[in-house]
Amino acid sequence: MRSTKTIIFAAASVLALGACGGPGGGSGSGARDFVRGVGSSTVYPFATAVSEAYAKASGAKSPVIEATGTGAGMKLFCAGVGAQHPDIENASRRMKKSEYDECQKNGVKEIVEIQVGIDGIAFAEARNGPGFGLTPLDVYKALAANPFGKPNTAKTWKDVNPSLPAEPILVYGPPSTSGTRDALKELILEAGCKTDAATAALKDSDKDKYEATCHNIREDGPYVDAGENDNLIVQKISQNPKAIGIFGFSFLEENPDSLKGITMSGIQPTYQTISDYTYPGARPLYIYVKKQHLAPIKSLQGYVAEWAKSWGADGLLQKKGMVIAPEDVRAKNADIVAKMTPLDPAGLK
Repeated sequence: MRSTKTIIFAAASVLALGACGGPGGGSGSGARDFVRGVGSSTVYPFATAVSEAYAKASGAKSPVIEATGTGAGMKLFCAGVGAQHPDIENASRRMKKSEYDECQKNGVKEIVEIQVGIDGIAFAEARNGPGFGLTPLDVYKALAANPFGKPNTAKTWKDVNPSLPAEPILVYGPPSTSGTRDALKELILEAGCKTDAATAALKDSDKDKYEATCHNIREDGPYVDAGENDNLIVQKISQNPKAIGIFGFSFLEENPDSLKGITMSGIQPTYQTISDYTYPGARPLYIYVKKQHLAPIKSLQGYVAEWAKSWGADGLLQKKGMVIAPEDVRAKNADIVAKMTPLDPAGLK
């Protein structure tokens, strides 16, 4: 079972190292001699695998990766330029326009966006579970704080859908700092929410109300925030056949003896359905690189290049459970890595 335990480094020594230089990158004087990455717990095991491969191949110090969650990692990444700030943000969703603007405000002017693969937010149960089959509408009615604008009173899955078991709703899922939580809201809850025409119309007439109605998750017990440790969710549901867990697909794939996937709109979460995006919870995975750190953090370029060496159809990441992106996507992002082309923020939301 893959561990997502956060690697902690000596913060005091990093803070003492000084800045990486000005907006143009500056000199390497006083810079760290290792790469520091933060962010997604979903991307974390892949990032650590690439770190180990890079250190072994280059002889450089192994990059230090922390599983902070995508949202919390973005805050750390965008806080500024200098050795006390991370070089890389691992993300299980795309950077938001508001996060990009925060980066710009704090002097993080050039950000390189690289899609490293694909993942899915998988719904799973224990091997001896009841055999759930859900739809985005079922999940929305079960987990939304105010489905279609009314307080959520559903206690059992049968309350949500008469065809589902009369079992209490108990879902272990990611925290608010997680990109997986963002993907849950945007890919699954919102899809269920939009099935009601009047609610869907709010997107144009009252965006704030639409966001609250479609995205807010109930806090009265049925949804349990399990933190950034996806292995904890695996343990919880494997021990309770009546519980459901939500996490990255790779964790489902790595635990076939204790877990089974739950269909979403009749589609099983599999490598194939995620790679072709037919599974409703499929999503891209990214890393974001602070271009201003390339000069002072000497091993940063090499570490990022190691990602491109690892994401092929028969590469390290595929062996670690990542769903490999199509060939054209890999080629496009390999070119971004080679040229370190900064992100165009025009398409951010």
